[in-house]
Amino acid sequence: QVHLVESGGGLVQAGGSLRLSCAASGGIFYNAMGWFRQVPGKEREFVSRITRNGLYTYYTDSVKGRFTISRDNAKNTVHLQMNTLQPEDTAVYYCAVESQIRGGTIYEMGRYDYWGQGTQVTVSS
Repeated sequence: QVHLVESGGGLVQAGGSLRLSCAASGGIFYNAMGWFRQVPGKEREFVSRITRNGLYTYYTDSVKGRFTISRDNAKNTVHLQMNTLQPEDTAVYYCAVESQIRGGTIYEMGRYDYWGQGTQVTVSS
């Protein structure tokens, strides 16, 4: 059984920082790992992704230069350092794991096999 547990969410003022973490457990091969976010009434959207070797990272345009994704393969964890947070970053953030390459782009939910339960990030103005 695969479990992804996110932590690090919370309430922060605009301009502040948070660091999200996701710990993965279960006997699977963790290929790429990533983060999505969702606000009520909207579809879950891609935020960031990191390849298994950590050499390649991807970000949605709105977070480039502010967010940094990293991973520790020895601990099966992925982190998202979020700086200069803005109210529009408010969402539930979900960790995702791609255990095998599927069809679709890396920005699509269907590309990922396993999901965490989500952690709330609220940025006040």
